[in-house]
Amino acid sequence: METHIAKRVEIVIEAPLERRLTDAMTDAGVTGYTVLPVRGGSGRSGKWTREGQVGRAGMVTVVCLIKPERLDALLEAAFTVVEKHIGVVSITDAQVLRAERF
Repeated sequence: METHIAKRVEIVIEAPLERRLTDAMTDAGVTGYTVLPVRGGSGRSGKWTREGQVGRAGMVTVVCLIKPERLDALLEAAFTVVEKHIGVVSITDAQVLRAERF
């Protein structure tokens, strides 16, 4: 089966910023994404859970698959939201089956 190159972008951010982030992504031309709840983790400040260490609302992960040529616009939009807040942005290479959906 033929596959097509894509980029998978995952952004972990404080839940109250979810709408701001997804609005910025939409403005940058991202047409689809998935938002997942984050239960906890560990980072520079040690272990944390959604029971208060990062705020009552916790964290979410926003995941999207995009064409490589759209990556820079997405990262610029996401960084305007993430740069002053808790957040992690990761990018990985991916392959998709239906390129027209991305």
